[in-house]
Amino acid sequence: MTLAFVAIVCGLALLVWSADRFVEGSASTARHFGMPPLLIGMVIVGFGTSAPEMVVSALAASQG
Repeated sequence: MTLAFVAIVCGLALLVWSADRFVEGSASTARHFGMPPLLIGMVIVGFGTSAPEMVVSALAASQG
């Protein structure tokens, strides 16, 4: 029980940290290319959050 709780807390902390790094990296990319952060947010972050679902769907379709 304690190990499961620690794993959940660590996983949540890793998720929050990685999401922060992803958003910061996207904003940095927008600044580098002189693009509005809103555009990067809509395109890159939108793709990044949908990518896992697209991969699972593609794998399921390839297996029939």
